[in-house]
Amino acid sequence: MSDRRTELESAPWGGRTRRYDLIKEGVVAVVIVAIVVAALSTLFGSPDDKQVTFKEWATAAPADFYATSVQELAGSSGTGGYGAPYNKASDGVNLGPLYLAKLLGVTHPVDTVNDFVITPLTTVSNAAPVADALKQWQASDVKTQSTWATNYDNALTKVSQDQAKVPAGNYGPVPELAAGLLTMAQAGSLDGALLSQGNYFQTDNTKQTLFLGDGSYFNDKSTASNLQGSTWGMMNETGRYPGQAWLWLYSFWYQIPPFNNGDSHPFGANADAWIMVIMGALSLGLIIMPLIPIVNRLPYKIKIHRLVWKNYYQEENL
Repeated sequence: MSDRRTELESAPWGGRTRRYDLIKEGVVAVVIVAIVVAALSTLFGSPDDKQVTFKEWATAAPADFYATSVQELAGSSGTGGYGAPYNKASDGVNLGPLYLAKLLGVTHPVDTVNDFVITPLTTVSNAAPVADALKQWQASDVKTQSTWATNYDNALTKVSQDQAKVPAGNYGPVPELAAGLLTMAQAGSLDGALLSQGNYFQTDNTKQTLFLGDGSYFNDKSTASNLQGSTWGMMNETGRYPGQAWLWLYSFWYQIPPFNNGDSHPFGANADAWIMVIMGALSLGLIIMPLIPIVNRLPYKIKIHRLVWKNYYQEENL
């Protein structure tokens, strides 16, 4: 029976044929889609908001920017404690004993102290307060710098980021450095200073994105635009516009336990890694489905093809 079925399947097609111009159909389809896209773009425009700049952040939420600058100096920001591929501050997500990011190592080093604060300030160090603060900071050892920044970060957190209420303490030049960076950002010069680090033609916006993500302002704008994971943000444009719909396959898993339980569950704390494995396994299963015994015979049992080509089977009385 198996040999007979194989013979039938490999035999040349002996049924009816119909002329079909694939090129013509393709051209017509492309033209129609182009007209529809052009019309919809004209009517609705783009849902994308303007990019968030450091000037916007520092002007709209100066206290948040100031506190984030202090955290970058203290190494207590999200980037400062992220781990690979930016630094060695943590092990990162894991699959049991396997720490994926740690295995790859620090491939894109980011030093929050120098990259986000000190180096940009050196480009505008003519002002006396900033110049003196930089000299004091650079003349000190790393341990002393860390003590200053940590002390001020803790003190600022206790007064809800209100720098005017911070009591006197051993903060070194940290307040002046943070204030200088705030002034620089409000003047609009920080964006260019961060982008200019590296090659002459710089297209890597990683540092700017990480710095923005460490503060609350950028996160709050994402929440307002329904772009958080809890609102299926991976597949949304700003303002609930549909984005890459195929991403629902990934976004779905973030909406259900245990992946949406946060750090309270191992799967929640390492959701990115586990979801990657799940989607990888499902994708592999789809690819090798024709090779899986029993499964590859289901089309012959279910016979969905007869519904798709029902007109043909009716005409041929098959």
